[in-house]
Amino acid sequence: AGRFSATEQHGSNVRRKAGILPSLEDLLFYTIAEGQEKIPAHKFTTALKATGLRTGDPRLKECMEMLKVTLKTTSDGALDRHLFKKCVQSNIVLLTQAFRKKFVIPDFQSFSAHIDELYENAKNMSGGQVADYIPQLARFSPDLWAVALCTVDGQRHTVGDTKVPFCLQSCVKPLKYAIAVHDHGTEYVHRFIGKEPSGLRFNKLFLNEEDKPHNPMVNAGAIVCTSLIKVMNFMNKLAGNEYVGFSNATFQSERESGDRNFAIGYYLKEKKCFPEGTDMTSILDFYFQLCSIEVTCESASVMAATLANGGFCPITGERVLSPEAVRDTLSLMHSCGMYDFSGQFAFHVGLPAKSGVAGGILLVVPNVMGIMCWSPPLDKLGNSVRGIQFCTDLVSLCNFHNYDNLRHFAKKLDPRREGGDQRESFLSRCLTFVDYSSRFALSSMDMEQRDYDSRTALHVAAAEGHGEVVRFLLEACKVNPVPKDRWGNTPMDEAVHFGHHDVVTILRDHHTKYSHQDTGTDKQNAEKNLDGML
Repeated sequence: AGRFSATEQHGSNVRRKAGILPSLEDLLFYTIAEGQEKIPAHKFTTALKATGLRTGDPRLKECMEMLKVTLKTTSDGALDRHLFKKCVQSNIVLLTQAFRKKFVIPDFQSFSAHIDELYENAKNMSGGQVADYIPQLARFSPDLWAVALCTVDGQRHTVGDTKVPFCLQSCVKPLKYAIAVHDHGTEYVHRFIGKEPSGLRFNKLFLNEEDKPHNPMVNAGAIVCTSLIKVMNFMNKLAGNEYVGFSNATFQSERESGDRNFAIGYYLKEKKCFPEGTDMTSILDFYFQLCSIEVTCESASVMAATLANGGFCPITGERVLSPEAVRDTLSLMHSCGMYDFSGQFAFHVGLPAKSGVAGGILLVVPNVMGIMCWSPPLDKLGNSVRGIQFCTDLVSLCNFHNYDNLRHFAKKLDPRREGGDQRESFLSRCLTFVDYSSRFALSSMDMEQRDYDSRTALHVAAAEGHGEVVRFLLEACKVNPVPKDRWGNTPMDEAVHFGHHDVVTILRDHHTKYSHQDTGTDKQNAEKNLDGML
């Protein structure tokens, strides 16, 4: 408040009491209502989903619960401004950000359409073999194919078989490494495990020159890493409490066919690779159990997004991992995460990722999103054939490669910006007038500012056919309904010229209503009075 003079503060209070300044809830209502007196509940939820948010998002729990309760009191399933405000007020900041297009992917519907195209392109691929060294893995159909993503703002999109549970297998390796570093710190963990790519198959009985496993992404390193983990509720937290299960059948199969891993375990024990006092056989059992953790593409995408978000789960806001743990995990995923294809993947895709023999690829776009691709058929190196294709196509389309943002580099689609010649919607620009951290900022905003052609916000809204914004400016902000630009055109002239009949109706109805309220004054005086209201 110290930024405003006493006069400004007084004027602000007068305008606020007069009801001229809308609240965030009012702005949101006008955004969705599009000139109507009520908002059907399904229209609100549909508009919400278009931003990428889900009605089941934990952050919107209060809003959705209040919506259910409120709808029981209505006969038509619609919300007037008062009821709408009651429903959204507990989550208004998140909702305002969503509808202002202030999330990391502003035009989420367009981006989702691109994802669907990439999915269909990869779906047509044949080749590869479903892993069969464990009977439980061999049971999956080679036709299963799914992609799910979650952005750092909690925007969600899924396509394909995204609700089918499958085992993480090696995709769990970066997660348990992250947990170990979170619990013990980088220095302690790397007393037992190296940081270099091995250059060998993931299940080789081979250590580095210091008699340590090469890195935590190969079996030897993952087995040692397992010995450092104490708590497993991290998995639920990483997934934002979405589906995390356990396949006992896969665990038993892993154990029964795990001769190579038992050999690695005994070799590690001989070389004293474990912390003192470790029960090697118990650790191997735990290792097999972690490989047998079940997820869906949807829940795993939240895990990946938690890594992309620096350790905060996007849909719960909970700090799950330390920044140090996330940084180290992403570094090793980048260099060692894709078996013997890691160098090629780092070169062509340029993003941290981890694959597993169940067909999953956990992909992280730092500060943007996490993605889980899943398709059981594997190439000769043990990576999902469709998953590799999708990741490659994604980076060919979007500038997500780690080095795509170098100066003078070839331009790609940047989903973090609203693309091409598309201007940010006038509605979004209108909503940016609101700074939820400081309501006084709105009180000093002149909603009748003119550009170099003397055009006002009302001119632009009328010309672009944004009826909801026209109504907002007229009713909530009380702007002059007949300002003239440098050519003498009014908002009505613009609406007529561009054929926006709904806007013409709104302007005409407003003028009629205002004329009735000001009986006894001529039009010029009415316009003059209106012009000075703000």
